[in-house]
Amino acid sequence: MSMWKYCAVLIAATMFCLAASSPVHADDPTDIIQRMEQVMRGDSSYAEMAMTIQRPRFSREMAMRAWMLGRDYSMILITAPARDAGTGYLMRQDSIWNYDPRIDRTVRLPSSMMAQSWMGSDFTNDDLVRDTDPVNDFDHELLGREEYQGREALVIRMIPKPGTPIVWGKVEMWICQDTFIQLRVENFDQQNELVNTMKLNEIRRFGDREIPSRITVIPAGKDNEQTVLEYQKIEFDIEISDRFFTQENMQRQR
Repeated sequence: MSMWKYCAVLIAATMFCLAASSPVHADDPTDIIQRMEQVMRGDSSYAEMAMTIQRPRFSREMAMRAWMLGRDYSMILITAPARDAGTGYLMRQDSIWNYDPRIDRTVRLPSSMMAQSWMGSDFTNDDLVRDTDPVNDFDHELLGREEYQGREALVIRMIPKPGTPIVWGKVEMWICQDTFIQLRVENFDQQNELVNTMKLNEIRRFGDREIPSRITVIPAGKDNEQTVLEYQKIEFDIEISDRFFTQENMQRQR
């Protein structure tokens, strides 16, 4: 499932807004997912993040900035290390581009590349630059309730609807019953094998909101490997228009 959905960034992954005032039917999983989306996203946002890729023999760090407008527009710019600085990713409606400043070239990413690793991390291109709709692109099933990290969590299974551009076979999600914040996500492949686990924690206050500031993706069956994405700054409901999200502007950002 798209991490950019949670982070958008989740980045993408994970942009947040205040919970809506409409009531939630406690046993309706689609209502729960819809409330989670209301809590976890803003209409627009700007974020500064740090990513650490941990492997048995090395650790790699990156810094990035990200902008988001609704579901149709997003931009990610890498600011460090120096060798990657200026690399950009742009989603504008159904089109996704990658800019490489070393060769001053922008290429459109085909759908076949969406499942590939993003910059050598445990995130995929689909995670960070595509924004799948968890409400409308999945069928939902409430599996039950359980305690998770000291919180009462609702556990929901999500199955992609036919024809949706989703790399996962199913997704299982833990959502805090009181706050509707995502706590944990497990992504499975088409053969029902666990691919990775995403943990969201370290709740911090950004402006008038308290949100998980740390997302850890742990690949299944790989010891001592993980990717950690940490939000250092988030601004919600910023003034930004779709005219910002262009290839030319992606190349100018620093």
